[in-house]
Amino acid sequence: MISPEVPVQKTEEVFSKGKLFELIHETQPDGRVFEKARRAPGVRLIISDQKSKKVLLTKEFRKELDDWDYRLPGGKVFDTLDEYESFRESRQDILVAARSKAIEESLQETGIEVSELKQFKKSTLGATVEWDLFVFEVTQWQHSTIGQQLEEGEDIDADGWFSYEEVINMILNGDLKEERIALILLQWISAQNEGDK
Repeated sequence: MISPEVPVQKTEEVFSKGKLFELIHETQPDGRVFEKARRAPGVRLIISDQKSKKVLLTKEFRKELDDWDYRLPGGKVFDTLDEYESFRESRQDILVAARSKAIEESLQETGIEVSELKQFKKSTLGATVEWDLFVFEVTQWQHSTIGQQLEEGEDIDADGWFSYEEVINMILNGDLKEERIALILLQWISAQNEGDK
């Protein structure tokens, strides 16, 4: 009889911390020390019009690119690391917090009120940088009478509805520069096209 594996015990020490990132030394059972960065998770939303087979992409000016970028709407689940640490210590379900934030971000960035959504995928960045992105598929929505509620400094155009084929071409041409999310969107479109066969 095979006994269940005992979880590997690791200890971690935060050796540097900012508002959004913290740097961690993680000691392995054999004594080796790994270094990693942690950032609070984020959310992205796939908002589609199933009848016209179109997806909403926002056009947003990104400082890190010094250029405009087409993106899925979304944002941070927590505004600071302290909020995230407090949440982690409470041992609440991160998916519940991510769903709530996704609904909030949709209204803020696009002026769309979400009534139903489901998780499509979680994007994990890597072993040395912990920054998960939860991608939700919006299954029921309506336009808000209020419209966008952008934060100060945000410059986002939310009028871009693109056909699945247009989105695929935009991804392949590099017009969606958040590449790990572009791949997930490509997978989502592929699943929609398979479902139509």
